[in-house]
Amino acid sequence: MSHDQDDPTLHPEVQMSTSQGYFSGFAISSILMLAATFLVTSHAVPPFGLLMVISACAGMAIIAQIYFLLHIDISEHNIWNTVALVLFIPLFLITIGLTWWMFSQLYLHTMIMPGMTH
Repeated sequence: MSHDQDDPTLHPEVQMSTSQGYFSGFAISSILMLAATFLVTSHAVPPFGLLMVISACAGMAIIAQIYFLLHIDISEHNIWNTVALVLFIPLFLITIGLTWWMFSQLYLHTMIMPGMTH
């Protein structure tokens, strides 16, 4: 297989990367994860609110990583990367949902003895 160019730095995806973009993605994700860690250790929010705040922090960190680190957007150049990500998200959510369901059912069938009350 012959290539027109042998220099990998001339590839469009390599040329899109910048150290400022990588640092921005890393810094935003790190700050969000530190904020979530602080909220967990300080018990500053009730449990359900804490779950929502942690989920929001994780969602924003994922978006920052997708945009700054992976350079996935809706441009013509990245269309297949974007399609792959969009098709991956439901599979990921189904996997998490089925895992939660499996372990909740496992708990109900193995840890709760007949006659026990909560």
